[in-house]
Amino acid sequence: MVSVGILTAAEIHFEFSGVFMDTHNRQYGPGSFIARMQGGRMIIDGGKQHESADNQCSFTPLNREVPTGFMIRDVIIGIGFHWQKKENQVFLGALDLVGRGTEITVINKLPVEDYLISVISSEMKATSSVEMLKAHSVISRSWLLAQIEKSNTKQNPEQPYQSSFVTDQEVVRWYDREDHSEFDVCADDHCQRYQGITRISEDIVEQAVKATCGEVIVYNDCLCDARFSKCCGGVTELFENVWEQVNHPYLQKVYDHSKQELDSMGDLTTEKYAREWILSKPSAFCNTSDKKILSQVLNDYDQQTHDFYRWEVSYSAGELAALIRSKTGIDFGDILDIIPLQRGVSGRIIRLKICGTKKTMIIGKELEIRKALSATHLYSSAFIVEKTGAGDAFVFTLHGAGWGHGVGLCQIGAAVMGAQGYGYREILLHYFRGAELKQYKGVRSSAPSRDKL
Repeated sequence: MVSVGILTAAEIHFEFSGVFMDTHNRQYGPGSFIARMQGGRMIIDGGKQHESADNQCSFTPLNREVPTGFMIRDVIIGIGFHWQKKENQVFLGALDLVGRGTEITVINKLPVEDYLISVISSEMKATSSVEMLKAHSVISRSWLLAQIEKSNTKQNPEQPYQSSFVTDQEVVRWYDREDHSEFDVCADDHCQRYQGITRISEDIVEQAVKATCGEVIVYNDCLCDARFSKCCGGVTELFENVWEQVNHPYLQKVYDHSKQELDSMGDLTTEKYAREWILSKPSAFCNTSDKKILSQVLNDYDQQTHDFYRWEVSYSAGELAALIRSKTGIDFGDILDIIPLQRGVSGRIIRLKICGTKKTMIIGKELEIRKALSATHLYSSAFIVEKTGAGDAFVFTLHGAGWGHGVGLCQIGAAVMGAQGYGYREILLHYFRGAELKQYKGVRSSAPSRDKL
C-alpha cells in the first residue's frame, strides 16, 4: 500500500460516488461533503454534521469488491509552474483527512500497482508506445518502493536528515520527498504526478503495468532509486549534483544517443565545453520536434512548452533584480553579474554566484537556481549567461539546454526510443547502466542509513 498526499486547504470539498464508512462505522454517501477544522476537531458537513473525536477521519468503501470512487474538488496541479491550475479529480481506494491547525490534508491510500496505473497516465499520455509505458511503469515502481524503504530505514536522531546548508555567503538547498512526513509521496511533480483515475482513458496503460507487475530495477541486488526528468538535453546528470551527496553507480553520465561518444563533447563541467555544448544542438534521442511522438508523451499542459531541448530567456537588469528578490527574499540591489562556479557532468550549474550592489551570494543546487531565476521554474540549470549593454540597460540572456534535473531516464528520449522500436528493457538499461531488472521480493534498499549521510 502507498499513501499519497493530494491537497492541503482550509476546507476540503469532496464527493462519494458510493457508500463509505468512517472509523466509527458511520456511513457517508453517495453525496457531497465539506470538511473543516473547528476547535482542534474535524467537522464533516454533508447536510448533517459529524464531529470527529480528534483531528483526523478515515473513510473506506463499504463494498470493497466493487470499485467505488471519491472526488476531491479544486486540486492544484503544476504547483509553481506556468500552467498551474485547479481541477476536480477522482480517486479509488481509501480517503484520509488529517487536520493540522486550521488546515486539512487529503491523503489517498491504495495498492502500489493501482497507484502506478494512475502515475503512468498522469506523467504522460496513455497513447505513448507500449514499450515506453512499460519502461515508465518499472521506473515509477522502483522509485516509489525505494522511497518507502528509505523512510523505513532506522533514523539516527542525533543526526537528522538535512536538505539545506545556509550561511551568510552561501545557500545550498535541494528538494526531495523527505519534505513529506504524513504520507509516502505527494501527487505533484515534486514526487510523481498522480491524478487518480482522472486521466486513465486507455486499457493499454493498465496492460503495461500488469505486464511488468512487481518488476523493479536493481543494482547489486539493491533497489535502485530510479529517477527521471522530462528532457536531459542530450546528457544525463549525476544524482549527487541534484540531491544529497550519495553516488549511485547506476545514475551516471549517459549520452542520450545510440552511440556512445562522450569523449567527443569534452568535459561539460568546464565553461568552455559547456558553452560549446549548450550553444549547439547535437543529435540525441531527446532532440526531437516530432509532434506525433511529443503529443503521445506530453500531456496537454506540457505541450505549451516547445523549446525544451535548447531554449533562451532574457531579463533586463531591473527585471532580474526584482525577480531574484521576490523568489529568494534577499535584496541583492542591482544585479551586476551572475557567474557559474560549478557545473555537473551534463553542464547543469550546481553553484551560482549572484553579484549585486548590496550583496553577493552563492546559491545551489540546481532547483534552487531554477527557482531563483524564473517566476515559475527555469527549464533547467544547464545554461550559459550572456550579458549585453551597459549600466541600467544591461540585459542578461540565459541560453539553456534540457527540461528538468536530467538524472536517470529522459522521458522524451525514452519516448523516441520506444517509437524507434526499442524494447522497454533496452530503454531502461540505456539510462541505468550496470543495473538489472528483477521481481521485487523485499530486496534491500541501496539508500545509506541517515548516520552515513
